[in-house]
Amino acid sequence: MTKKVPTNCRFCGYQCGLIAHVDNNNVTKVEPDPTRFPYDTRVQNRCPRWRVIPQVLDHPKRINYPLKRKGSRGSGQWEKITWEQALDEIAAKLQALKDKYGPETLATCIGGPHAIYWPLHRFMNLFGSPNNVGVGQICWNPGILINTLTFGWPVVNELNPETTNCALVWGTNPAQSDNSLFWHSLLQLAKAGKPLIVVDPRCSQTARQATLWLPVRPGTDAFLALGLIHVIIQEKLYDSSFVNRWCYGFEQLKKHVKPYTPGYVAGITGIPAEDIVKAAQLYAGNSPATLYTGRGIDQLGYNTIPTHQAFAILRAITGNVDVPGASYLTEMPDFIPEIDLEMSEHTVASFRKKQLGQDFLSLQTYQGYAKLRQYTMKHDKRLPMRYLTSAHPNLVWKAMITGQPYPIKALIVMATNPLLTQADTGLVYQALKSLDLLVVLELFETPTAMLADYILPSAGVLERPLMETDAGTANVAYGGKQAVTPYYQRRQDYFFWRELGLRFGQQDYWPWETMEEALDDCLKPTGLTWQEFCETGLYYRPHRYAKYETAGENNRPLGFATESGKVELYSNLLDHLGYPPLPQPKQPPPATEEFPLRLITGARIQPYYASSYRQVTELRALHPEPLAEISPTTAQKYGLEEGSWIQVVTKKGKGRFKLKFRSMRDNVVSIEYGWWFPEMKNREPELGGLWLSNANNLTSADFAACEPLIGTWNYNGIPCRIEKAVE
Repeated sequence: MTKKVPTNCRFCGYQCGLIAHVDNNNVTKVEPDPTRFPYDTRVQNRCPRWRVIPQVLDHPKRINYPLKRKGSRGSGQWEKITWEQALDEIAAKLQALKDKYGPETLATCIGGPHAIYWPLHRFMNLFGSPNNVGVGQICWNPGILINTLTFGWPVVNELNPETTNCALVWGTNPAQSDNSLFWHSLLQLAKAGKPLIVVDPRCSQTARQATLWLPVRPGTDAFLALGLIHVIIQEKLYDSSFVNRWCYGFEQLKKHVKPYTPGYVAGITGIPAEDIVKAAQLYAGNSPATLYTGRGIDQLGYNTIPTHQAFAILRAITGNVDVPGASYLTEMPDFIPEIDLEMSEHTVASFRKKQLGQDFLSLQTYQGYAKLRQYTMKHDKRLPMRYLTSAHPNLVWKAMITGQPYPIKALIVMATNPLLTQADTGLVYQALKSLDLLVVLELFETPTAMLADYILPSAGVLERPLMETDAGTANVAYGGKQAVTPYYQRRQDYFFWRELGLRFGQQDYWPWETMEEALDDCLKPTGLTWQEFCETGLYYRPHRYAKYETAGENNRPLGFATESGKVELYSNLLDHLGYPPLPQPKQPPPATEEFPLRLITGARIQPYYASSYRQVTELRALHPEPLAEISPTTAQKYGLEEGSWIQVVTKKGKGRFKLKFRSMRDNVVSIEYGWWFPEMKNREPELGGLWLSNANNLTSADFAACEPLIGTWNYNGIPCRIEKAVE
């Protein structure tokens, strides 16, 4: 008998509500659930991913049983083993490596969206290693950290078509990158005739909806933002009441931005001076206004931090802070936060001194975290620690290869594919090949998994419970229960980390046998059970705005959790760290004869998510080949025809892409991210076509060239050239 089960998608981070039709633990059909988040089937109707869930659940290329390598690494030879054998052998090998080299010899690499982070972080804290690798340095961390040191806590950029009067969308294309409720709301705002400003070198699907499109030169975004600030101050468009009462350092800012005139900024960014003025007037003159950014900003290398600083200043001087329809200062969750679940406060002290790169980085270190925390704790707020102190990937890969400053001999990879998703594929490849132990938890046999010693079958979409909490930085949670018991011998991530922890004597720290039990405990402070939460799939409290005006100690306004108690336009903490307290961007290096063009490497495209789902026939048919986009003028300059194959070359490497024309800034090339070819051989040397069209063959995250606050590296504005591909 078929039953209908309320559940959630997990093909991206939004976890939209679904109804699964289940017959004898087999999902036969899925459809949007209009009674649960996002409460509007029109949002999901634009997304092609969720429709193929039944095929993905029982796809012929899914990993269904634990596999152990038989031949040489990368030979594609495997034997099926039991979970018990896999866990026992992995634990024994880890123990031997720990005994020989110390706990820091183990690293982990994490991703998503079919994952949950805190069990991994809890295990690593208890094991004693600081070496968890993600992409936090160029995704999420810069915005979280800069907004926290500016406002005292992270902000969420609200967009309500009824209350928001202007949207400034910068460095992201939500039409492709998320296709969620935000994109739906953005379309409604544009249709209502309210100003929409889009900053993007490409005339993206989002930019085509814009009142004003600003095709900025890659890497010069901070200059443009400072130009907007200059106009707003010079024309007195700022919110003088909020600035005078609640902003620290306005006079220093005023002096600092004086040189960033529209004419000067136009010469650097390529944006006409009149458009710079118009954008400033639209944003400042239509409050409440929201400023929404994406990975394009997090991936500017040295200019990532000054750009985020400038964005925070733009929000502040226009009074778009903690008001409906603009930016909302989030609150600590009512449920147990990430910082407690990961157990960092209890276990981190023993390995702080072993963190790689701590002598160079000022903020993404345990020392930097502690300095930031002394202010956030003024309001009893605690950021998650492990992700905001995660190891710099480049240093981890080099430690694997060289053994310096200490040997990293083991890596556990969960829900990510670092050969596709981490910079400098060649370096990552050398590092993985050098390991004594590589374990991969995955849905499919990815290029990274092809090099593993053990591949363990992860439970994926509809096979695991979900509760997304934005790492405990906001009082909101969404998700729901699994629809089916995991097919075959797949297991949830929590099962793996708990079982591994038990084998290392961590019994006291894993009291919950199942993830559902853990989530039930997590929700107890809210008064909800896990089952009650699943009925709506959403927990939140109505937003409280202007919280800085709330009465605090001695009945004085609470203010902001910064040194000054105000929004710090001039950052005291950055000043203490020896970093520029006001935004100081650098101009990108000039073009050269060898590399005359600028490359953008992070373009996301539906129906994929990062490097995932290219095995699915229905999705691959929608977008079968990797594309490189250039303007028709640039193509004419190089004698290239649309639809032809070209080779994109950087100092680091090369990649092959099919040419597509787009309205965009001239002399810029945009290539798609995450491409490989599952139909190719799953062994050396092909490794699923890893070396053909992988954007990260062209990139580098060399630590010596990264900025010194967080360690961001550059994915946008990379010098490159293009040429006809050899057939």
